[in-house]
Amino acid sequence: MHALYYKAIGYPHQEIIRLVGVSAKTLRNFFRLYQAGGLDELKTLHYPQPVSGLAAHQKSIESEFQERPAKSIKEATQRIKDKTRVERSRFQVSRFVKQMGMSRLKVGQIPAKADVDKQEEFLKKTNTPY
Repeated sequence: MHALYYKAIGYPHQEIIRLVGVSAKTLRNFFRLYQAGGLDELKTLHYPQPVSGLAAHQKSIESEFQERPAKSIKEATQRIKDKTRVERSRFQVSRFVKQMGMSRLKVGQIPAKADVDKQEEFLKKTNTPY
């Protein structure tokens, strides 16, 4: 929008490039988009967005993790690799799982390790399948 404003009040292209902080090619693209469709066309971004190789498997991964949550990112990475044959780093899997709306749960310690009754009560309360 700033580029259009500077153009409208008569600034030369080199000065607009410097003020807005874009390349000459980008500035020309801005002007072409504006000429093609006005402000509405300029407001929509036409930059290619990378798509994860896991995106095609998102529904099946999500349903599997809701049914049986992974205990760690390492386990999630391995299960995703086994299910989809798409190998990603732990960081990429962590980010993908977060983008799906899932969050990592903090692991709590089982209280009173010597008291079996308290252990069972804790496991029932937290729905831990052990």
